[in-house]
Amino acid sequence: MTDFFNHLMHEFELPLVNPVLIFSLILFIILLSPILLKRLNIPGIIGLIIAGVAVGPHGFNILAKNSAVDLFSTIGLLYIMFIAGLELDMNEFKSNRNKSLLFGLFTFIIPLAIGFPVCYYLLGYDFNASFLTASMFATHTLVAYPIVSKFGVSKNQAVAITVGGTILTDTAVLIILAVIMGNSEGNLNKEFWIKLGVSLAIFSAIMFLIIPRIAKWFFRKLESEKHSHYIFVLSVVFFAAFLAEVAGVEPIIGAFVAGLALNKLIPHSSALMNRIEFIGNSLFIPFFLISVGMLVDMSIILSGPTALIVAGTLSIVALMGKWLAALFTQLIFKYTKAQRQLIFGLSSAHAAATLAVILVGYKAEILDENILNGTIILILITCIVASFATEKAAKKIVIESEEDTNGLVKANGMNSEHILLPIAELANLEKLLELAIFIKDAKSANPVSILSVVSNNNEAEINILKARNKLEEFVKQASASETKVNIITTIDHNAASGIARISREIMADIIILGWPQKTGIIDKLMGDKMESILSYTGKTLFICHLPKPLVLHKRIVIAAPPLTEHENGFGLWVSKITKLAHELSIPLLFFCNEATAKAIERLYAKIKLSPSFSVKLFSEWEDFLVISRSVNEDDLFVLVSARRGTTSYFGVLDNLPEKLEKHFPANSKFVIYPQPYADYNTSEQYNDISSEPLHMGIEAVQKIGKGIGSIFKKTFND
Repeated sequence: MTDFFNHLMHEFELPLVNPVLIFSLILFIILLSPILLKRLNIPGIIGLIIAGVAVGPHGFNILAKNSAVDLFSTIGLLYIMFIAGLELDMNEFKSNRNKSLLFGLFTFIIPLAIGFPVCYYLLGYDFNASFLTASMFATHTLVAYPIVSKFGVSKNQAVAITVGGTILTDTAVLIILAVIMGNSEGNLNKEFWIKLGVSLAIFSAIMFLIIPRIAKWFFRKLESEKHSHYIFVLSVVFFAAFLAEVAGVEPIIGAFVAGLALNKLIPHSSALMNRIEFIGNSLFIPFFLISVGMLVDMSIILSGPTALIVAGTLSIVALMGKWLAALFTQLIFKYTKAQRQLIFGLSSAHAAATLAVILVGYKAEILDENILNGTIILILITCIVASFATEKAAKKIVIESEEDTNGLVKANGMNSEHILLPIAELANLEKLLELAIFIKDAKSANPVSILSVVSNNNEAEINILKARNKLEEFVKQASASETKVNIITTIDHNAASGIARISREIMADIIILGWPQKTGIIDKLMGDKMESILSYTGKTLFICHLPKPLVLHKRIVIAAPPLTEHENGFGLWVSKITKLAHELSIPLLFFCNEATAKAIERLYAKIKLSPSFSVKLFSEWEDFLVISRSVNEDDLFVLVSARRGTTSYFGVLDNLPEKLEKHFPANSKFVIYPQPYADYNTSEQYNDISSEPLHMGIEAVQKIGKGIGSIFKKTFND
C-alpha cells in the first residue's frame, strides 16, 4: 500500500512528467475554462490564456515547457494561419487586394512610426534595439480569428482585408528581422538578397502551381476516401510550413499560403472543412493559446518599476498603433464602426510573430531582459483586449446583417427553407446531396429531405425497407457537415405524382433532381416524367448533371431569359447560385438582357452581397449556341428556363436542355425552373375549370406524332 501511495505521489510531483497525465490536464482545461468564463461573459480564448498562466512554469509550475507542449502549440499556431487562408473569400480578397495592401501599409507604418521614437527617446534604447522593438509593434497574430469563425462573419470584407494585411505586415517584419540579423552577423550582401528572392520564388511556384494540381488529382481519384482527404490536407499544411522555413521566412507564412492554395478545393460547408475546423478548434488551437499563457511571468510585475513602465509603454504603443491603423482604414473605405472594431480586434493581438522577433533579438543581445519581459506582458494584455473587441464587433455585425437580410428572408421564406431531393439512382445522390448542403440556408431549421418513390405493387413494403437502408449511408455523409437529413419513402403509382404530393406536404421551396436519362419510344408516347413534374409542381426546380466534383469548377456561367426577374422564384435561384459561387470561391458570368442585369444588381445591393460577377448582354436566344464561345470545359453552365404559360416563357426554351446535352457534353450543367408566382397551383387541381386539358391533349397528340414520325424516319433512313 505504501509503495502504491509513493508511486502516486511521485506521479503528481510538479511539474508533471507523465504524458498521459499532462494530456488529461490540458484536455480538462480546454473543456472547463470556456464553460466557466462564459458565465462571466468573458471570451473562451482569454480563459485558455489565463489557465496557461496559472499552470505554467511561472505560475503554479504544474506544467513545464517541453517538446510535447511545444509541438502541439506549433501545430495550433499553424492551424490558425491555415484556417485563416482557407476561410478567406478569394473573390472578395482579389477584388479588395488594394484595400488589403493599404491596410497592411497602415498597420506596418503607423506602429513603427510611433514605436521607434518612444523606444529611442522615451525608453532610451539604441537604434538597433529601438528599430527591432518598433517592428515588433507592427506584427500581429490572428489569435481572435476563432471568434470570427464561430460567429460566421469570416466572409465579411473587413475580415478579408485584415487577414490580407496580416500576412503582408508579418512577412515584411520577418524579412526585416532576417535583414537585421544578417546585418549584425555581417552577411547582408548581394548573395543574401539573391538567395532570399530565389527561395521565395521557388516556394511560391510549388504552393500555387504544383500543390493545387496534386490536390485536384487526389480529390478526384480518391473521392470516396473521406478520411484520406483530411490526412492529405494536414500533410500539405506542414510541408508548406517546412518549405517556408527553408525559403527563409517563418512557418506561419507557409501555413497561410497552404490555406490559400487549397481554398477553392475545400468549400466552407463541406464535410472536410467541418473536420478541419472541428479538430483545430477542439484541440490544436486551444493548445497554442495555453502555451501563450505559459510564457507569461507574473513575478515580473513585482520585480520593480522598470519592468512595469516598459510593459505598460509597450502595450499602450502597440494598441494605439493598431487602433489608428483601423481608424484610417475605416475613414478611407467608409466602413461601419463595427467593422473598424473588428479590424482592430483581429489585428491587435500580439503573439507568435512578436515573440519570434523579440526572442531572436534577445538571443543576439540586441534587446535586454526588460524588453523581453515587457513583451510577454504585452502578449497577455493585447490578447485579452483583442478577444473582447473582436467578440463585441462580431456580434454587432451579425445583428446588422440579420436586419439587412430580414426582408429578403421573409419574402422568399428562406427562414424556413426546405429542400427536397428526390432520387432515382443512388450513383448520383452523393453529388446532389453535396449541392443541397452547399446551397442550404444555415439558419433554416428544416432538414434536407431525400425522397424515394416506390411503385404501388405487391412488393411495395419490401421495397420501402430496401430504399431506407440504402439511404442511411447518405445521412452519415450529411451529418459530417452538420446538416440534418430526413429520409422519406412513399408509395405512389408514378414518381412524378409522388414527388409532387410530398413537395406539397413538406412545403418544399426547392426540388433538386438528377439529369433525366435518355428515354425510349414508350416513354415519349406516355409522357416524359420531367414534364409531368413540371406540370404537377410549382416549386423552384433544379435539374442537375454533375459529372465531376463541384470543387473542380472554376466559374459559373448563367443564361437567364428576358423577364425572368418577374418570376416569383427569381430572388431564390439567384441567391442560391450566388451562395454556391461563394462556397466554391468562383466568379459568376451572367448572359441576360439589360433589365435582368439591373434586377440582379438591385438584388445584390439589397442583400448586401458583393460576389465577383460580370454580365454579358445577350438577346440572341434563337441562336443560343453562340454562348458556347464563352464557356470553358471547367465551367458550371446554368440555364434558367420557365414553365409554359409563365411570364418569362417563350417557345425556344423547350429545346434548349437537349442542346445543352448535345453541345456541352463535358460540362456540369443545371436547368432551373423558377417558381412562377407565390400562389402557383398545379394544373391537376383546376383541370375541371380551366382549358388546361385541351392544351395537355394537344401536346400529347403532338408528342405521339413526333414519336411515330421519328420511327418512320429511322425506318426509311435504315
